[in-house]
Amino acid sequence: MVAKILDGKQIAKEYRQGLKDQVEELNKQGFTPKLSVILVGNDDASQSYVKSKKKAAEEIGMISEIIHLDESTTEKEVLNELGRLNNDDSVSGILVQVPLPKQVSEQKVLEAINPDKDVDGFHPTNIGKLCIHEQTFIPCTPLGIMEILKHSDIDLEGKNAVVIGRSHIVGQPVSKLLLQANCTVTILHSRTKNMSEYLKNADIIVSAVGKPGLVTKDVVKEGAVVIDVGNTPDENGKLKGDVDYDEVKNVAGAITPVPGGVGPLTITMVLNNALLAEKMRRGIK
Repeated sequence: MVAKILDGKQIAKEYRQGLKDQVEELNKQGFTPKLSVILVGNDDASQSYVKSKKKAAEEIGMISEIIHLDESTTEKEVLNELGRLNNDDSVSGILVQVPLPKQVSEQKVLEAINPDKDVDGFHPTNIGKLCIHEQTFIPCTPLGIMEILKHSDIDLEGKNAVVIGRSHIVGQPVSKLLLQANCTVTILHSRTKNMSEYLKNADIIVSAVGKPGLVTKDVVKEGAVVIDVGNTPDENGKLKGDVDYDEVKNVAGAITPVPGGVGPLTITMVLNNALLAEKMRRGIK
């Protein structure tokens, strides 16, 4: 068996066309979504990621701005900037790029974003709504994973799903989404014993821990769907996933590559959430 390759780039391309069409419809009504991104410091990966978001937003007709603050910016200054954006009616969605410098509390910053503009979906209010299955902003990587599964016509009903990692960014929210899709969900983490036994029984594996080579051929059930969220750079700067792709693709039923799998959908779902924010505040279904 050779796995079906779940091409995140192609799925994202098709999804973004749909977003572009919706932005054009909003434009006809006199509204244009605007995404504001705060970047603090000069981390190379963060700068590259933020530029990618801005380019993607502009390609579908959104307005996008990067507010680049110095590495020495104080927490109070970041919070003041957030307050300005919260009160700016032209801004649909706000995103603060992490990691932040050590003098700035990530938790305080995330909690200071207006929940109605929280396109990352990390505000406690939005996390709470996700837990009780109310409409809200869903964290972008988990939402992208679900779109890959949906687009690829992968049946989730009653399946055993195993999620490796329990972060608030991926592991926990994707577990909730899979549960809402009627999977039986198990979360594995650093204290889990006999991890391989859980993986061998999984119909769906989502790995999001940033540990290259963690998921190997011998722990993957034949025909399982494997979603690799890992993106760890090696010594040459090449991204490596959590999954031993070259081996696992020979037993899995479907698999995401790294790069080109989940990553393109993550940025796409930032745009999706910014569009949702604009629609919600304008009372548009």
